[in-house]
Amino acid sequence: MNASNNAAHYSSSEPLKFRSIGGWLERPADLQAELKGHEQADVIVVGAGFAGLSTALELNALGAKVIVLEQEFAGFGASGRNAGYLLGSMGIEFDLFVKRVGLEKARKFVSFYDEAVTYVEGRLIALGIHCDYTPSGVIRAAVHPSQEKRLRENMELGHKLGSVTRFVDSVEMRARGIPPAFLFGSAQRGGTLNPGKYINGLRRAALSAGVKLYERTPLLSYSEGSAITCKTAHGSVTAPVMVLATNAYTPQLGLLRNKVVPIRVSAIETQRLSAEQLASLGWKGREGLITPHYTMESHRLTAHDTMVLTVKQLGYVYGSKTPNVPDNQAYAALVRVLRERFPSLQNLGIQHCWSGYISAAYDALPVVGTTGVKQNIFYSAGCSGHGLATQSFMGATLAARIAGNDPSRLAALEHRVPSTLPEPLQWCAMKTAFAAAKLFDERTDNKVRKERAFNG
Repeated sequence: MNASNNAAHYSSSEPLKFRSIGGWLERPADLQAELKGHEQADVIVVGAGFAGLSTALELNALGAKVIVLEQEFAGFGASGRNAGYLLGSMGIEFDLFVKRVGLEKARKFVSFYDEAVTYVEGRLIALGIHCDYTPSGVIRAAVHPSQEKRLRENMELGHKLGSVTRFVDSVEMRARGIPPAFLFGSAQRGGTLNPGKYINGLRRAALSAGVKLYERTPLLSYSEGSAITCKTAHGSVTAPVMVLATNAYTPQLGLLRNKVVPIRVSAIETQRLSAEQLASLGWKGREGLITPHYTMESHRLTAHDTMVLTVKQLGYVYGSKTPNVPDNQAYAALVRVLRERFPSLQNLGIQHCWSGYISAAYDALPVVGTTGVKQNIFYSAGCSGHGLATQSFMGATLAARIAGNDPSRLAALEHRVPSTLPEPLQWCAMKTAFAAAKLFDERTDNKVRKERAFNG
């Protein structure tokens, strides 16, 4: 199909160009060789995303010999597919945290999320990573007045927990040039960046520092004990410590199957906006926008003048599987959102689409801790979205714990994670939850449509 002419009429029966590696990355020209033979290390890190590469870099700086195993290439998973928001505690639902762990523990989570933004900003400078970071903040922006009560209640509770946000009224929204579909919101420091350039920057830094990265090397099995041996198709590596930074893929390795659920999220990227289209938007600050829907929308401009929209519709595959396939219904929902929120872009074509998997626990809290007969297997999962900052900072947190420098930070995040359900109950529960969220969000969106139709 001709995207420029027909994108406005897109339906799930007209698939867009699907990118199986996400929209931000290409396969590295210097793809690292797969592991062959046997290696020894101080720490084995499995997964070369934000968490895995950050852990490897921090441990390497402390003098450890680190080997990273990656099943495809660095950033292939969620790290290379997310929306690129450097966002702190505003990205979480505070009431869920408080109900689960109480006020005091929730404050520690909030502090961790906010400190993570500062950490990444510092790493961009320290490692010389140029990833189009725009530190103009992120706004949780409402599209209908009925969303104000929930937004303000969440802000108020967040303030009690130490989250620094402020209300942005409609006058300020218009003065800042935020597109008029977004009425008011809650703002927090941070911004947007190109996650592909960020993960590639971490990859380059790790290789330059001497971290051994083996790409195209899936972990097939591992043994527990004082020494952990990881087996791959053509080799093995042994170390006294292992870190599983595999997020949504962790259950497939036999760990956290009863703790986290892989959830499919999707994205579309438009064709490049013309100068006239950019002018029609305003939006000179290019703030990242997320909405307070139960299943959020995210809207952002990129440094190359395209627009990226994500989420709006979530997916779950029976058996917690993670097939790398298109989700055409999700892309159709995002295209509809694009046309409704940005009326001046009705003829803007869609360049491509992609999907990926985050992992989430039933309480939406991070899942981090140790396991194994010697408690020398560390894991991090359950970022529940907005994991760019937190999973990067998790690397520093895990490294500090492994080195014995600061065990308290990791301990502050550990908690009892609720168990998931067996199939087919889990499939039913996930589908029911997604349907309920969609119903609530449709009510809001229908109000917006009716008011727009009434006002002509």
